[in-house]
Amino acid sequence: MTPIDRLLAEHEISRLITRFALLNDAGDWAAVAATFTADGRFVRPAGGDAIVGRDDILASFTSRPPRKSCHLITNIVVDIANANEASARCSMLLYTAPAGDAAAASPALIGGFRDKLIHTPDGWRFAERAGFLDFKVDFK
Repeated sequence: MTPIDRLLAEHEISRLITRFALLNDAGDWAAVAATFTADGRFVRPAGGDAIVGRDDILASFTSRPPRKSCHLITNIVVDIANANEASARCSMLLYTAPAGDAAAASPALIGGFRDKLIHTPDGWRFAERAGFLDFKVDFK
């Protein structure tokens, strides 16, 4: 990989990470699921078993009660292994509220994601996205 190819891959992956958050906040579950490989694995930041496969990831998002959310993503670090494989890590601050409510219903959640990514014919996709929580912050 040339240095320019590496920079382009890092940029595309950083954009995918940010896009995942924006699509999640918009409730565009089909587009969120499409950020994964067909056999991708997803672990929510709150924990639980891995959800495996794009179809099951989509089903898990569509089955959740409606909510309003704001994911703030920062500290994105991408490590390119080769032209087709990479890993990344980012930090996240998450606010949530019931749909239609402007007041956060729960404390802010601080954590992030550890990602394994694969370059596909459609661009970079998450092969594995494992969320984690570090803190719950109640500003009251």
